[in-house]
Amino acid sequence: MADRPAAVEPVDETPLVRRFRLYSVSVVVFGLLAAFLVSWWLPATTHTDLLWTGILLVLGFLVAEQLSINVDVRSGVSWSISFTEIPLAIGLFVAPFELVLLAHVVAGVSTLVIRGVHDRVLYNAGVLIIEISTAFAVLHAFNLGLDGVGPPWAGVFVGAFAAPVSSTLLGLVTVHVLGRRMRLSAGILLVGRTLVLGMVNAAVGVVGYEVSVHSVAGWPLVVLALSGFGALYVAYSGLLRDQRDLEALSQVSLIVARSGQQAAAKPATGLEDLSAGVASDEWLAIAERIKDQLGAARVVLHIRFDPQGPMRTVVAGTELPEEAQVVDVTGAKGDPLLRLPGAHVRHFRRIDAMPEIRQSLIRRDATEALVVPLRSASHLLGVVEAHDRQSRWRGFGTADMRLIGTMASHLATALDNRRLLSRLRHDAYHDPLTGMLNRPGFRQAATEALRTDAHAVVVRIDLELLSTVSDALGYAWGDRMVAAAARRIRDTLGAGSMIARLEGMAFAALIPSRPLDEMHALAERLRETLTTPYLVDRLTLDAGAVLGYVSAALEEESTVVDVDMLLQHADVAVRAAKAGGEPVRAYMPSMGQIFLRRFQLVTQFRHAVETGQVKVHYQPKVALPSRNLVGVEALVRWTHPEYGNLDPDEFVPAIEAAGLVGALTGFVLEQALTRVRKWLDRGLRISAAVNISVRSLAEQDFPEQVSELLKRYGVPAELLTLELTESGVMADPQKALPVLRRLHALGVILAVDDFGTGYSSLAYLRQLPVDEVKIDKSFVFGMGTDLSDLAVVRSIVELGHSLGLSVVAEGVEEDIARDQLSAMGCDVIQGYLISRPLSESRLEAWLQARTTKTSGVLDETVLTLLS
Repeated sequence: MADRPAAVEPVDETPLVRRFRLYSVSVVVFGLLAAFLVSWWLPATTHTDLLWTGILLVLGFLVAEQLSINVDVRSGVSWSISFTEIPLAIGLFVAPFELVLLAHVVAGVSTLVIRGVHDRVLYNAGVLIIEISTAFAVLHAFNLGLDGVGPPWAGVFVGAFAAPVSSTLLGLVTVHVLGRRMRLSAGILLVGRTLVLGMVNAAVGVVGYEVSVHSVAGWPLVVLALSGFGALYVAYSGLLRDQRDLEALSQVSLIVARSGQQAAAKPATGLEDLSAGVASDEWLAIAERIKDQLGAARVVLHIRFDPQGPMRTVVAGTELPEEAQVVDVTGAKGDPLLRLPGAHVRHFRRIDAMPEIRQSLIRRDATEALVVPLRSASHLLGVVEAHDRQSRWRGFGTADMRLIGTMASHLATALDNRRLLSRLRHDAYHDPLTGMLNRPGFRQAATEALRTDAHAVVVRIDLELLSTVSDALGYAWGDRMVAAAARRIRDTLGAGSMIARLEGMAFAALIPSRPLDEMHALAERLRETLTTPYLVDRLTLDAGAVLGYVSAALEEESTVVDVDMLLQHADVAVRAAKAGGEPVRAYMPSMGQIFLRRFQLVTQFRHAVETGQVKVHYQPKVALPSRNLVGVEALVRWTHPEYGNLDPDEFVPAIEAAGLVGALTGFVLEQALTRVRKWLDRGLRISAAVNISVRSLAEQDFPEQVSELLKRYGVPAELLTLELTESGVMADPQKALPVLRRLHALGVILAVDDFGTGYSSLAYLRQLPVDEVKIDKSFVFGMGTDLSDLAVVRSIVELGHSLGLSVVAEGVEEDIARDQLSAMGCDVIQGYLISRPLSESRLEAWLQARTTKTSGVLDETVLTLLS
């Protein structure tokens, strides 16, 4: 046995194919030149019975070639193991150079043609010529140089041994020519195996010839030795076949595993087809590996990922006829080879197959075929077909059926795992109700899309109806609303946009880059579509829609575009749209700064209270017409170390939204009651008014907190006024009324602030346990110039008095307003005409400068405003 490079597989790339062909021509030319020189160099000899000698040599070489097996090594090189050195050694003894050369070339080329390996004939023919030329040249050189030294068979042994060495060197050069890489250890192993097996083969040939010729009746011993040697060869070839099968299985498994990892790393934009999950060259590599391992002329893979989807066909080897490329696995006209039950291997031959199977083979231009379905439970995921073994005189055998069955089992398992993985990934990254991407899926898919379109636009859509529908009609109808809205978004944005349902009635979309004016028009059109009435259970329901969008081009160029950041910015635009009363807003960087500033204020509030940045200012309240100081309104002020003096309208709503209003209310109450306590210690009965939030009215223990503070500071309840907005009370009067009644029972004065701007009804106002109303300053400002404002103020004063309430007017800045209010009978006024809100120290200075002490009805000290 010996190793010889039977084939070097060039990949299907035109430059490499051309290089291999040029190299093959060069090998043939070099071989012919070497043969000519050797023929010229060798001495002329006479031989008899050349015909029978040539026939026997051809048969010997044919047998040796047919018994050979191919061993695949790395880099696409196929090495052939055969007995060719045995008949070569005999030919070196008995035949001239030209006859041995002809016999070897005829046998080798015929074997390649029989196997259908037409693309390698030229190269291997050149190798065969060089092998014989090298053997005879080494034999002649050995005889010339060492004539009379050593046994007479030594030259033949060295010449026969030189043939596989030359072919091995050519094979290594071929690997280099094709740009393949072979590890040094693999190259050394091949050369070492060539030396050992070539030596053994040459020795067997020499020993067989010597025994047959020089020993009486020695040929039976030669036959026995060759039989034993053949048995060892068969066992060795079986081991090599098993090794090749394991390597092939390993390689196929690695290809499928690698493709699965690549598919798992891709964005999950949908339940992808297998052809999208595995590259075409990878499936072709699998088919090529099966073809080479079986020695088949053609291998066809019919693959599908979804059991309900179409088949995809991959062909390795000879071209498949067009009529066989149309795959149909269903119906009466379905291909019978693709409708086989079970998952075991079938071996069909055209000569003995059933008529419909025979027609399928004829349509495929195949004489025989191995067919095995790829199944997962009852689902057909594909079919593997192997057509026509290249050594057709032998055909497919049991080992081939076992191999293709094992490979098919591996493929079926891999396909089933890929199908399950794809389903799990789809469920993990998609919304089950709409089939759209969910938030994680949108994040992954949009990140991939933004790499190719850095100016894409992210849109966030908020619909305002879902909770109402779900509460009134049930969640099933709410789900129908979501599905209907999702369809409208798809239809409006089109297939080119990536759409996701984030949660509830919140959607997001990634729209390919376009001018911002076109983007705004598209957003407006989408809003109009979404706000079109919905038909739900014979009801027509209107939905509000607010859209915010941001272009990825607005992000900093030095940073990586973050999908979460884009979604956040789009959400900021939505909130800005809601706050500004606009249905569609584009994100601007200034919006983010506003929300960031609010976030900073919320997180810094407690620290600001502890460090004295937050203080309470007081605005005096004066009774009419006596001009006695009856109280102050406590107003919170924040002097921020970075932002300076903050307006309460900026930080109070943010603190209230963050759930910190309880801490703010408690702080202001404590500061106001401390101030009242100090006045009481000086004999002054001045009340303090504190604004409370609607969230405080939602706390059932709020009256107990107020009572505890009054007791702690020793302040009579009537010197504390709690001001609450009209809209805040009327938003949920059923929850607020019990708390207000308990506060009123404590003796605390309750006032309705900003009266006239809310939406309360007189019926509710009459039910409220309040003691006073405060006329909103917007009406007081216009009293002097607007008769309607004057009429509103007069009506509120009369209404308050008719209900037994005290009336306070805020925002008094002019003398004429004070005189008009006094004439109307208004009880108390406050505003810049009296004083601006003052800090505690400045308030004391103002009291000393602007008021005088007088005695009240009960001999108490009263502060009266100086004119």
